[in-house]
Amino acid sequence: MRLKCLAFTSAAALIPQSLFAQPSPAVPNAQGDVAVTIYNNDLALVQDVRRITLSAGRSRQEFPDVSARIRPETVTLSGEGIGIVEQNFDYDLLSPASLMEKAVGQTITLLRTNPATGVETREQATVLAANGGVVLKIGDRIEVLRDDGLPVRVIFSSIPPNLRARPTLSVTMDAQQAGARPVTLSYLTPGMSWKSDYVALFDEKAGKLDMQGWITLNNSTGTTFANARALLVAGDVGQVQQRYNGGRPQPRGNQPGTESGDGEQLGDFHVYPIEGRTTIANAQTKQVSFLDASGVPAERGYEFRNDWMESRDQAESAASILKFSNAKASGIGAALPAGTVRVYMRDSRGQAQFVGESTIPHTPGGSTLALRTGDAFDVKVQPVVEKRGVITTDEWTQTARWRVTYPDGSRKEVQVEQPDKYYRTQMRYIITNAKSTPVNVDVVQSGLARWGWWRDLRVPEESIGGVQETADMRRWVVPVPANGKVELTATFLTPW
Repeated sequence: MRLKCLAFTSAAALIPQSLFAQPSPAVPNAQGDVAVTIYNNDLALVQDVRRITLSAGRSRQEFPDVSARIRPETVTLSGEGIGIVEQNFDYDLLSPASLMEKAVGQTITLLRTNPATGVETREQATVLAANGGVVLKIGDRIEVLRDDGLPVRVIFSSIPPNLRARPTLSVTMDAQQAGARPVTLSYLTPGMSWKSDYVALFDEKAGKLDMQGWITLNNSTGTTFANARALLVAGDVGQVQQRYNGGRPQPRGNQPGTESGDGEQLGDFHVYPIEGRTTIANAQTKQVSFLDASGVPAERGYEFRNDWMESRDQAESAASILKFSNAKASGIGAALPAGTVRVYMRDSRGQAQFVGESTIPHTPGGSTLALRTGDAFDVKVQPVVEKRGVITTDEWTQTARWRVTYPDGSRKEVQVEQPDKYYRTQMRYIITNAKSTPVNVDVVQSGLARWGWWRDLRVPEESIGGVQETADMRRWVVPVPANGKVELTATFLTPW
């Protein structure tokens, strides 16, 4: 799939202007030919080709307009006939707060305007502190400068040499010969990421859904990347000290696919290039459309999961599950980056209404997806423990044996015996359907391999044939008639 830039919105940080005598003029962007590769996990690779003029031997070159959150240890600078001697990143940026902090102990000029007469007065003041507020000494009095909208301005005689108007990387280079040449500046930076969002319109009668996919791009690097080529990488690249979230429970029915999509790949990741060039402004959110599929076969199902063999005081709602595939035959035929799917259905007046949302992981082509969109109003399940008893035998069984060899060469054998004991649990699941149409409900009993004690689980009796999907989980597909009730019964023999 190719990406097409459609629209964006942005919001700039608001900076009080009362501290400046005049607003600063716009400064041209110093970047060159910029390419930005953006990853899911708050990371971007910036590659900036700039043309610079060098003198022979050592010289210091400045590269303004790099990311304010650049990781200096990742910087590489390559060009013909040059070597890198030293590099420094100046991140102490010019701002009203930093300008006042650097003026502590120095003299500034206060320009006040009388609101009634419009007469301006000037006073010399010494900055005593700029910590949570500005404290000034004016003559024999101490005064606190407040940003309360009163007509007062602060005039500074100069800008401190160690403050930068823009994030700047300075590099000392050793050139073999003088002249102009292109150099490529590459670095990693946090503060830029993207995420996927999907909108699905489900037609239950037709058994179809239409799906649109959107990518939302965020830039909080403190720097605007103008007229850049952008590439989005779907997947979690490894980083040192990266924190990984634990797996989230998903409805059963999610099956990874084996289809190769038509999209571009980079190693083990999927790549989505944005068509043309685009400006990724600082403090901006940009949205890009990347998927538009219609008529995808889909169906709604229901699932109830009982996490332990126990009774519930009352019936509980089954989960409403939307099932579809991103296989080529379904009309999607592409890998789907992780994101949130928001599902809509049309009401009796034809108006699309929101019915729930769910997340999907990075999903290869040809996969089957099962999305939990909410809890069913009319489909309920109540598990009940009918009876639980102990099964004992007169036999003893060896359950553990080990041999210990000591440093002196002596050996000791240890053997543990315990009686063989099993439990018989008779379960009943009451499934009700208040809908005017029949439904199939997947009833799942989990917790069967709790604490890893999986040995000789037996299901000698069940009213509907079930499937042991994992050591921990058994599933039954229970058909329930319209406005009807069905009872599923099962007996479990377990060692606990």
